[in-house]
Amino acid sequence: MDVGLLYSGGKDSTLVALLLERFCDLTLLCGSFGVTDGHEHAQEAAAAVDLPARRLALDPDVAREAAERIVEDGFPRNGIQTVHEHALERAAGGQFDAVADGTRRDDRVPTVPRSLAQSIEDRYGVAHLAPLAGVGRDAIDALVEDRLAVETGPSAEVPNGDYETELRALIAAEYGEERVAEIFPEHVQSRVTGRL
Repeated sequence: MDVGLLYSGGKDSTLVALLLERFCDLTLLCGSFGVTDGHEHAQEAAAAVDLPARRLALDPDVAREAAERIVEDGFPRNGIQTVHEHALERAAGGQFDAVADGTRRDDRVPTVPRSLAQSIEDRYGVAHLAPLAGVGRDAIDALVEDRLAVETGPSAEVPNGDYETELRALIAAEYGEERVAEIFPEHVQSRVTGRL
């Protein structure tokens, strides 16, 4: 089975890659709107764990619409959800038998409700895999601890290939860094730097 995994270079998507690599032909898909070089950070993380990766070109109009939505809402949830759904559909429309992501049970965003997963499967003729959908953050941290070298820090300082990086850049260019700081809550971000 050929599987395309949406890959940010963080610990969740890397853990999914480690779980799936034994069972399928896996390609890590580093989504990019072409706004920043975030996909390169994800590709570096993929190389650090010796897994094949490539850029997944995403529609820049979707990023602009998501950034506008985030500014209008005053919080990132709906915009990031829109971008994740777009990325899943782009991946599903490719050459894969299945698409996967690193969404976990306690994620606030993005999420993949059963209805969305079934819709993607029905419309594109692929399977949707979410191996961490039933796993919480503490369990993920425990699973990662002995297997991966991980850099963590404030989300604005740890470069990886998630959607937030490009959305922050779009909003900063249009509205300024101050608006970005108002909208995005500070949180810890991770980036995988290798296997242990």
